[in-house]
Amino acid sequence: MTHPTVAASSETYPFKLPPLPYAPEALAPVISANTLGFHHGKHHQAYVTNLNGLLENNAELKSKPMVEIIKATAGDAAKAGIFNNAAQVWNHTFFWNSLAPKGGGQPKGKMADLIGESFGSYDEFKKQLAQAGATQFGSGWAWLCLEGKKLSLRKTGNAENPLTAGAKPLLTIDVWEHAYYLDYQNRRPDFLNAVIDKLLNWEFAESNLSV
Repeated sequence: MTHPTVAASSETYPFKLPPLPYAPEALAPVISANTLGFHHGKHHQAYVTNLNGLLENNAELKSKPMVEIIKATAGDAAKAGIFNNAAQVWNHTFFWNSLAPKGGGQPKGKMADLIGESFGSYDEFKKQLAQAGATQFGSGWAWLCLEGKKLSLRKTGNAENPLTAGAKPLLTIDVWEHAYYLDYQNRRPDFLNAVIDKLLNWEFAESNLSV
């Protein structure tokens, strides 16, 4: 079965807002239905709407899948609007799938082995991931990636993501304020620790190892 994120990545214009992979209340109390309603229904939808508008008269890019649009426009100031909206559509779809009801905690199997090899222990991994998200200045993302045969952590600002740097994203946590402010106000570290402990989707991360 093709994962929803993989399927969405191969779609072309006009793009559609993908549904959440769980009910809006399924991530509570870590992320409330109220936050998901605004985040998915308003912010994510706005990026989809904006992207379709920007691509309407762009014959070259509108025929490309999302990932190719992101890579083709990265670093091009003249196409910054397209990049920002395309990347945010992809980032958010990836983020929803990085979370799962009753997720979080220590992974098993291959992911557990990779975390041990790459970070020494799960506790060290958790510490470094939370730190990456907490220290991302302003809006952005914290990513768990595969680079070569080891895992790495990256943080990116605004719409940037590891796809343009040759890394393979496995999981992400959104640290834009709209991801947590209704539930946590300015307590970003509390949001990060709660997501890591209770929501990270390790099955999704492992599925991305072979994509």
